Amino acid sequence: MDGKVDRLLRGRKRLRKRLPERIGMPQPRSSRPTQRDIAELAGVSITTVSHVVNGTRAVAEDTKAAVLRAIETTGYTGDAIARSLVTGGTRSIGMAISLVANPYFATLMQAIEREASTHGYTVLLADTHDTADTERDTVRALRSRRVDGLLITPAPGDGSVIGELVSLDVPTVLIDRLTTRGDVDQVGTENIQATSALTAHLATLGHWRIGMISGAPGLSTSEERVLGYRLGLGRSGLTWSADLVACGNSSHEGGALAVSQLLALPEPPTALVVGNDSMMVGVLHEARRRGLKIGQDLPVVVYDDVEWADLVDPPLTTMAQPIEEIGRQAVRLLLARINDPSRKAETVRLPPTLRHRESCGCPAVHSHQ
Repeated sequence: MDGKVDRLLRGRKRLRKRLPERIGMPQPRSSRPTQRDIAELAGVSITTVSHVVNGTRAVAEDTKAAVLRAIETTGYTGDAIARSLVTGGTRSIGMAISLVANPYFATLMQAIEREASTHGYTVLLADTHDTADTERDTVRALRSRRVDGLLITPAPGDGSVIGELVSLDVPTVLIDRLTTRGDVDQVGTENIQATSALTAHLATLGHWRIGMISGAPGLSTSEERVLGYRLGLGRSGLTWSADLVACGNSSHEGGALAVSQLLALPEPPTALVVGNDSMMVGVLHEARRRGLKIGQDLPVVVYDDVEWADLVDPPLTTMAQPIEEIGRQAVRLLLARINDPSRKAETVRLPPTLRHRESCGCPAVHSHQ
């Protein structure tokens, strides 16, 4: 093998010396080994080298070993995939998330990129559009790039992608929408006690018919926040009524339709708990259309906090998720999994913070936890 390397490199140096003289070009500053060089050195075809580098077809183990030895010997680094074959990793993380379903995405992504960069990793992003089929395709596309691990906000209605990743021992961390699985790392915000506290707060203000606008079906966050709403009612001595819960499908339009449905009841709610800030936008639009004053005609609290929450009139009482800390914890969990694949799976629930403002009907107060 060493003799072939020497002959290959000497021949290429002689060729590089002759070419500039003949065509009047300056001497190239460098010349990286190519797949053709790898094929010649390993005694295989260029197609075989391509299959080994890209993982597009099964190759006999001895042939694959010869190609990998050639890659390591020549220092071939034609792309990140080739480097990963030699080094065992691409120093990259894949992130599969729905951009539409996560209004706080920019903050989360910045936190993840900062933390990953601190450890020498880059982040590759893929949009799942919040559908199971697209999620499956994007996860496979990221895996084809040989990322060292995956961060995923699971799409509703299908856990098969997570099951597949776990069975293949792909380092994976779920973000925000957590599952009851005990075999995968997860990080998100506590939902049940936090929504219970929002509901109980409205009850202390004298409301006994409190409505709930819930998120999309099939999401763990939606289910947990409805459970927290019911818990808050019970703790306040109030009765649960299915009529007072309307699904807003985690969207602006859904939020507007849900509040219309609740206000059309013979005995409508006197206050609302809204499951996320996307639906809150719909509530604000519908309240304005009806000429209702939030906080006075319709007291409202919402799980999630956005930049404009304290800019609307009145400012919104919210339960703010620690988005930046979620991003940091997700990266740390993933790197821990990459470095120690056999470690016990861990679920991290971070406490949200109550931003107590005026949409609940209270006078202006300072935010507190």
